[in-house]
Amino acid sequence: MKVSKVLVSQPRPAIIEKSPFYELSRKHNVAIEYNPFIRVVGVSLKEFRGQRVEILDHTAVIFTSRTTIDSFFHICEEARITVPETMKYICQTEAVALYLQKYIVYRKRKISFGDGSFTSLIELIVKHKEEKFLLTLSEPHKSELPETLAKFKLSFHPVILARTVASDLNDLDLKEYGLLALYSPSDVKALVEHFGTEGLPAIAVFGEGTLRAALDAGLTVLANAPTPEAPSMAKAVDIFLTKVAAGKEPQPVALTTDTRKEEFIRSQQHKLAKKSRVRRTESAK
Repeated sequence: MKVSKVLVSQPRPAIIEKSPFYELSRKHNVAIEYNPFIRVVGVSLKEFRGQRVEILDHTAVIFTSRTTIDSFFHICEEARITVPETMKYICQTEAVALYLQKYIVYRKRKISFGDGSFTSLIELIVKHKEEKFLLTLSEPHKSELPETLAKFKLSFHPVILARTVASDLNDLDLKEYGLLALYSPSDVKALVEHFGTEGLPAIAVFGEGTLRAALDAGLTVLANAPTPEAPSMAKAVDIFLTKVAAGKEPQPVALTTDTRKEEFIRSQQHKLAKKSRVRRTESAK
């Protein structure tokens, strides 16, 4: 196996030299090309209103992507909704949180952000458990987050603010590439619908949901992230290319259940239930 070109299913970075793939391409002497398999578009005001969710009934907004931020403030502008200064924002990553500066004065708002992991986001939400949350989502999305918030019996309303649609892939020739780096289940869906499952390049995926979608579609995955060894897609590709250069055969990736995440959810449920019992006892005195 020889890899001379890698296709990343993401938009080309604005400053290519700052991309982690830039150093990777120099280290392994491979070409890195970018071509999004999907694009995310905001919903219309009519679609939003059809969900019968009132923004001003909530005291905090949960954002997991910059697209939902754009859609949220666009809808507020169209509907002439003035978001109160007291509104809190909980974001999955610092990059998402900093993107809020496009619409609000960052230092004057109550903004919290996690490290990108599911558990850090949940910890932030639980820390603000008294709030009434508006959970912004893209369609399709994993049910894990809303299901977990429901298990914790928190006050929240999910709302779809963006939808994923396939990009035009007609001019893409996959025979040119030795590796595809896919970032979402929607990437997998677009790939399979347009190119099928036979004769594809080697595949790397990011995220458990993407891995599950790829394996369910019958694809063989040879690299994945995040893992302890490969916290990022760039590192997963680096490890893959290093093995190939050494003449080693990368082994197919299998799906394993993250028991730590399940234990974390159970522990948070226990803590919330205990605090709820204490409050009821104190109020009964």
